[in-house]
Amino acid sequence: MKAEIHPDYHTIKVVMTDGTEYMTRSTYGKEGDTLNLDIDSKSHPAWTGGQQQILDRGGRVSRFQKKFSGFLKK
Repeated sequence: MKAEIHPDYHTIKVVMTDGTEYMTRSTYGKEGDTLNLDIDSKSHPAWTGGQQQILDRGGRVSRFQKKFSGFLKK
C-alpha cells in the first residue's frame, strides 16, 4: 500500500436526537469533536414506521395509478 494516502481516523463523540451519546472512530472533524445528529434511527420514519409520502411530480404517480388500476384485480 502507498504511504500517507489513508485518512486520519480519530475518536469523536456522536450525539443522537434523544441525547444519547457514544464514542466512535471517524474521519469527521478532528480528535474530540462532537457530531450532533439531526436524523437517526430513533427519529427517522423509515425506522419508526411513520407515514410515507409519495411526491407526484408532473402527474407521474397519478398516470401510473390510472394505467395500472385494474391490474391483478379479479
